[in-house]
Parts: sequence; structure tokens; C-alpha cells
Amino acid sequence: MIGHHAGDAKLFALVLLLVAIGLKGCSSEDLSEAKPPPDRGAKPATAWVEIGAELFELELALDSQTRNRGLGGRRFISPTGGMLFVNRPSQIVGMVMRDCPIPIDVAFLDEEGRIITSHEMQPEPRRGPAESTRDYENRLPVYRSSGPVRFSLETAGGRLAEMGVGVGDLLVFDTRGVLEQAEAAISH
Repeated sequence: MIGHHAGDAKLFALVLLLVAIGLKGCSSEDLSEAKPPPDRGAKPATAWVEIGAELFELELALDSQTRNRGLGGRRFISPTGGMLFVNRPSQIVGMVMRDCPIPIDVAFLDEEGRIITSHEMQPEPRRGPAESTRDYENRLPVYRSSGPVRFSLETAGGRLAEMGVGVGDLLVFDTRGVLEQAEAAISH
């Protein structure tokens, strides 16, 4: 029994020592020398868009790399998240489900933000080990706009139907501000 208590005392002393060391790390002197967290990349530019009665914060796809990737590879999209693409100029566009493991809704918007076409895109089988990039790209269905559009919007699959939003509905956002951000990204 005595040996057991001695072990408990040693354990207690070790815990106190660790707590003391840990508290020192939180002192104001140490904070002045603290290094910033590693840069995980800049937060993407976003736009606030009112879809139905909900407010979404959408990432802006302003460069070719982001536009090509879209929401591909993501396993989760926030119910009030997604991506907004700017088409320069307004044009007929198409989207594919490249490397997308979850369903995604796409809506194509005119200059004012009115939906002219929407699709519920379903995941496609992953590229096979013997499948070339070209063969993979060629087998992906293309979800096209029915006419020239200025913006393309991607949200989590099923969200547009869930909110009762579809063709003819106006999405409210600062279209001019988004266009200015897109132009600024081009000039860099």
C-alpha cells in the first residue's frame, strides 16, 4: 500500500510539473514571441448571395485553376455554402462533375442574377486506373445553360429544390461588386 501511495505522489508531482510548464506557455511574455500559425493559403474571395429566404456565403471562382476545380474533391458542402463563377462575357456554358464524390446543384444566371437553367448533378464513377484523362473527361456528362449566362452557381446537391428555387427566380447579390472582383483578378 505504501509503495502505491509513493507512486501516486510521484504521478501527482509529474502532473503538477506538466501543468506548470503548460501555464508558462500561456504567459504574456511567451505570447510576444509566439510564431503565427502556418499559412494555410489565403481565404478565397466570397460573395453573399440571397437564395430563396437564405443567405449563402459563396466562394468566387475567379481564376482558371479554381474554375476548373470548382467544388471537385469536396466531401462536404455547407448548406449555405458553394461557389459562384463569373463568365466573361456572358456565354453558353457547361459544367461537369469532375472528381466530385457528392451531388451538386448548378444554376446558370443571367446578368441580373435570374436563374435561366438549373441541374441536379450526380457523382460520376471515379477515373479508372487504366482510363486516360481524355477518356475520363469525354465520358463526363455536360450540364449546359440554355442560353448565355453571366454567372454559374454551385451549391450542395438538393438545396435548390429544398428551398423551392428554380428557373425564373432572382438571386439577390451585388452583381456589380462580383464583376469588379473578377476583373481585378484578371488584371493581376
